[in-house]
Amino acid sequence: MVMTHVTDSWTNPLAKQSHAYSVLAFVGGLASTSFLFLAGAATAMSVAAKARREGSLRAGAALARRRGWEIFALGLVFRVQAQILGFAPLMNVFKVDMLNTMGLAIVAVSYVWQMSADRRARLVLLALGATAITMLTPLVRSVGWLSPLPDPIEAYLRPAGPYAAFPLFPWAGFVFAGAIVGDLVDATRTAPARAIGLQVGITVVAGMGVWLAWTASFQPALFPTASFWHDSPTFFFIRLGIVALTVPVAWMVERVFPAGWLRPLVTMGRSSLFVYWIHVEMVYGVIAEPLKGTLPLWGSVAGTVAMSMLLYGIVVLKNRWLERNDLRGPFRILAPVIR
Repeated sequence: MVMTHVTDSWTNPLAKQSHAYSVLAFVGGLASTSFLFLAGAATAMSVAAKARREGSLRAGAALARRRGWEIFALGLVFRVQAQILGFAPLMNVFKVDMLNTMGLAIVAVSYVWQMSADRRARLVLLALGATAITMLTPLVRSVGWLSPLPDPIEAYLRPAGPYAAFPLFPWAGFVFAGAIVGDLVDATRTAPARAIGLQVGITVVAGMGVWLAWTASFQPALFPTASFWHDSPTFFFIRLGIVALTVPVAWMVERVFPAGWLRPLVTMGRSSLFVYWIHVEMVYGVIAEPLKGTLPLWGSVAGTVAMSMLLYGIVVLKNRWLERNDLRGPFRILAPVIR
């Protein structure tokens, strides 16, 4: 995530024409997919835990909805902050960005999750949701009857003017897919021996998914209006499969390396929303004005390393502050980000 934003903002235009930059852009672009996928996984596990404590599916789903609406509201606050700090055009306040889509998708997942107490039925419903969002994306982007909508509203469904960075179609599909994996992981909580089988299954299914989607991308397009790099279902499933393959990789890494070795990664991961919140302004805001569009690609990569180290230090200081202090009054709205 940091690499994507640093290289996009700080790399000079000539370096952006290189093949190396294109490769980095693709790899870094998977961060958005991962962010949404893991939000879905975390939602499913959180909902399941709450449902067990309360003895009610609706109680668990209600908690997820609250979290989803909090993230959506924070997305609006984030845009206002960017407007104030960056003196950006006023229209940026209405931009549909990552947090807006994530929050609404989590709300949608919570409603689907509570439809059935049977895990297999839930998994089918979540899979149908992810597939429907993906397959409808080319249609949503081509129909004319959405055009009369105001651009800031239309941008939640498809790109409209400068407002849509992450429209619900197809990005919400990654949250639904992540919820499937989260529900499956939760199912192994009382049977650790089944975890190995689950990770092998994820590896096989995700690998086959990438191969099938890649193969299908060379066939005649199912949707003639679809653009492979933007709204093609095949590109969606390629990205989803690659991100899903990181789940068994992470599972193995956790068991091979001592816990201390993973501390920086775990620390940053647990504060991923906080890191997202602060680093965007540090990379794109007025504070970074002297660096924007000036660095060669190697300079942006070095900048990524330096920024990551700086962010890790900030996260450590933030965590230490929270050990001694608590958020009070109106600042509690920031708790989902800071904690």
